[in-house]
Amino acid sequence: MSTTIGPMPSDALDERAGKREWIGLGVLTLACLVYAMDLTVLHLAVPQISAQLQPTSSQLLWIIDVYGFLVAGLLITMGTLGDRIGRRKLLMYGAVLFGVVSVLAAFAPTAETLILCRALLGIAGATIAPSTLSLIFNMFRDARQRSLAVGAWVTAFSAGGVIGPVLGGLMLEHFWWGSVFLLAVPVMVLLLVLGPRVLPEFRDEEAGRLDLISAALSVVAMISLVLAMKNFAQDGAGIVPLVALTVGLAAGALFVRRQLNRPDPMLDLRLFRFGTFRTALAINMIGIFVAFGYFLFVAQYFQLVLGMSPLKAGLVMAPSSLGFIIGSQAAPHIVRFVRPAYLIGAAMALAAIGLAMLTQVPVDGHPLPVVIASSLIALGLAPVFGITTELIVGSAPPEQAGAASGLSETAAELGGALGISVLGSISIAIYRGGLDDTLPHGIPGAEAVRDTLGAAVEVAATLPGPLGEAVLQAARESFVQGMHLIVGIAAVAALAVSALAVAKLRHLPAGEISSGDGQH
Repeated sequence: MSTTIGPMPSDALDERAGKREWIGLGVLTLACLVYAMDLTVLHLAVPQISAQLQPTSSQLLWIIDVYGFLVAGLLITMGTLGDRIGRRKLLMYGAVLFGVVSVLAAFAPTAETLILCRALLGIAGATIAPSTLSLIFNMFRDARQRSLAVGAWVTAFSAGGVIGPVLGGLMLEHFWWGSVFLLAVPVMVLLLVLGPRVLPEFRDEEAGRLDLISAALSVVAMISLVLAMKNFAQDGAGIVPLVALTVGLAAGALFVRRQLNRPDPMLDLRLFRFGTFRTALAINMIGIFVAFGYFLFVAQYFQLVLGMSPLKAGLVMAPSSLGFIIGSQAAPHIVRFVRPAYLIGAAMALAAIGLAMLTQVPVDGHPLPVVIASSLIALGLAPVFGITTELIVGSAPPEQAGAASGLSETAAELGGALGISVLGSISIAIYRGGLDDTLPHGIPGAEAVRDTLGAAVEVAATLPGPLGEAVLQAARESFVQGMHLIVGIAAVAALAVSALAVAKLRHLPAGEISSGDGQH
């Protein structure tokens, strides 16, 4: 069966969006761009934050990670809350909190204050993704227009990840570290001014009270699982990731059991009965896994292997953003004539080709091959995210669109965390193993060199010329070896997704994306 998101009176089946809706889409995509920027922009400011606020190593990790933790943990809850109080209202509340806390974070006097601000930004950020997506499905009822709108929504997240380092680099060249937080303020003000005028309100009038126990269980499960994966990636197996994993799995099991036994669950897990829903969610999650896994290493390759500044690295990564924009905007037109299964299959195969190219990148290479490979990967991944997002949310009834979009975003966050933790752990093992044979013996700071390539670059700069060069070359070679293996694994995953899409989604006809047909 085909399901359209949003209220669908019989006289509105052919209703097309007008000027107001397209202006509203522009406002929503700006909010998404800022949301994505906040995931990346802080990394450039870490050296200045370390020098001025002098956080401990543990505090620095929390400054970086707490935003993503709370976004991941609250997405399902915020999506469900929006269904109950109104999606536009929730978005407006989130924008107010995001803008105010961004100003406070910019002038945070201590590390503890900055951690608290980042946590509050995570709470506010969790309102943006599910609210914007469910509003888009409500605003754009025409299938073709909706595909274009979802493509723009997906593009905003990708562009934010690339624009963040570029704008952050410019701000840090001229201002203090806190200036990177102020980039969000004008966008949130614009959202607050235009939102009530161009965005519709939608809520589930029959929704019951928010299930606080389910909300708490979902938050505990998500934060614990992400914490376990991040700790495992950074420090390997240990008591902290083991305890976090156990708590996360236990909370997740209790959450699932509660949802299955309640008459009005926060998250209707019966959606997983639909074959299209399951397949689209898996494809989306694995696609994010591939994207985060390769992007993490390419960014480091430009800066730490080729020696580019953060600003220059951000600029050479801009073509991949262009590839993502082209792919996102072309997909809605192509899918009118090509079945979604074949478009996803071909797109993921293209991404696999780009990933395979990265397995041949040398230590002392030119950036151009990496730019070309990254652009192919982005061009391949972009259609996948837009199409699968429509399939996921399109499988939910209108009154549960917020919860479905929250589940979509939660799967994306999990895919990203898995990409970083699983692929990161493998790369660390390869990196350290390579240094066992190539690193000069008895050098000061050897343990730091074995931790990360960034630390190796800093240690090498303090050593005498030939010794420093030897350490730097050994670290770079080990890093590139690890990168080759990681992008190879990502290429295999991309080919697996290509085959999965063709096998499980080929029953969907061209021109019809949103379909929860219930086939298994």
